[in-house]
Amino acid sequence: MRALVVTNPRATATSARERDVLAHALGGLADLEVVVTANRGHAAALACRAMRNGTDVVVALGGDGTVNEVVNGLLTDGVHDRIPALGVVPAGSTNVFARAVGLPNDPIEATGSLLEGLRAGTRRRVSMGQADDRYFCFAAGLGFDAAIVHGVERKRRQGRRSTHTLYARVGVHEFLRADRRHPTLHVELPDGTRVDDVYFAVVTNADPWTYVGNRPLHPTPDVDFGTGLGVYARRRMSAPGILFSMARLSGNRPRIGRRGAFVAQDLDGVTVIADEPIAFQVDGDALHIRATKVTFRTVPNALEVVVAPEDPGPES
Repeated sequence: MRALVVTNPRATATSARERDVLAHALGGLADLEVVVTANRGHAAALACRAMRNGTDVVVALGGDGTVNEVVNGLLTDGVHDRIPALGVVPAGSTNVFARAVGLPNDPIEATGSLLEGLRAGTRRRVSMGQADDRYFCFAAGLGFDAAIVHGVERKRRQGRRSTHTLYARVGVHEFLRADRRHPTLHVELPDGTRVDDVYFAVVTNADPWTYVGNRPLHPTPDVDFGTGLGVYARRRMSAPGILFSMARLSGNRPRIGRRGAFVAQDLDGVTVIADEPIAFQVDGDALHIRATKVTFRTVPNALEVVVAPEDPGPES
């Protein structure tokens, strides 16, 4: 078995120790190559090369952004039967995809699960979302949600660590500076439904959308890796309304109100249109474009994820 480990040195919990533990553990199972990424896009290029040269497994050691890049590299030529299996060792601040697919959030425990899955040959086939030509694993967003991601990335370039506290502070800052009187987004569904006066929109491929601390937010709780996409389109932006809604979406039994947001689930696709260029993110990764129209679609059975045999993740 040939395996490639792609590791992001900037990920919050990545260290030389994690890389060494993983390399040592995998060394007995595979013809192993470990590469530390040097810049944005490097992980995607490495994964693309691995896909085309017949590598069996590509392991992403990093956060959700690293996983997203690896997935886009693996799917460079679309969905086909020669795509390597995806392994994930979470080392970011949130690790939404790893947790959604049923993997431990601790990198050492996740390494153990990866080894068990490789020995047993257990895989979980999952769908992906696609935003124009960019694949995403669990969620993409336009507007306020994306502005927070962009704000956090700016802070990280200044040397700040990505923490839940940083996200909270940036979130408050972006909320206070946002135009909360003039919504600029429109959502169009495949059946012709059009939702106007939207402040921000999140398109989901899995549940949860994200975490606040360790509390998951479930705006589209019926979406998973075996269904179509979901959309949560926020239509009110008062501070009490946002806080109340986020509280209702957290926990194991989310309650989705209809007054402040439009929600649809199990969609083949959705289009979001902006009256003016607006911030855009996929899987918590800030895209350096200002979008005016993004077309989303579901990509069923896109690739396989290595999972431990006794922990296959939530049922699809």
